[in-house]
Amino acid sequence: MKAIVVSLFLMALTGCASNVVTDYDSNAVFGNYSSWAFAPKGKDQSFTSLDGGRIESAVERELNRKAMRKVGESEADLLVTWQVVEEERLERSGVGLGFGFGSGNFGWGLASAPPVREIQEGKLVVELVDTETDRVVWRAASRRYLNENQATESRRELIDEIVADMFEKYPPGA
Repeated sequence: MKAIVVSLFLMALTGCASNVVTDYDSNAVFGNYSSWAFAPKGKDQSFTSLDGGRIESAVERELNRKAMRKVGESEADLLVTWQVVEEERLERSGVGLGFGFGSGNFGWGLASAPPVREIQEGKLVVELVDTETDRVVWRAASRRYLNENQATESRRELIDEIVADMFEKYPPGA
C-alpha cells in the first residue's frame, strides 16, 4: 500500500513540473509597461518562417490577454525578441542485445548497447526588452523542444502551449 501511495505522489509531482524557466530583472517596474512591439528583424533575415509566424501569433495572443497594446516600435515600452536555440541530443532507439552462458559462479557473456542517434531540436526563448534602457527585463525559456519530425498541427499546438506557459508567469509576482 505504501508503494502505491509513494508512486501516486511521485506522479503528481512530475505532473507539476514546469515546462518553462523564467527570469526577470528585479529592479524593473512591470506595472509601467503597457505597450509592446516585436523587435526589428536582423539584416540577414527579411522574412518570417512558418514557426516564426506561429510564435509571433501566440505571443501576440498572450500579450493581448495581459491587456498590453501592440504599437509601433518607436512607441513601445517593451520590445519582444524570440529565437529557437538549436540543441543536439543523443537518443537511444531500440534495445541492446546480449547472450551468455555458464553455471554456478562462473560464466561468460557478451552484450551490445542499444543504437544511439543524434537529434537536432530547438528550444524556444522569448525576451522582453525595456526600450528606454535597452536591457532585457524578462526572459522565458522552454524545457520542451521542437523537432523536425513533428507534424504541422502538433508543432502549432506545442508552440501555443509553450508560449501560454511562458506568459502565465508574466508579470513576475502577479
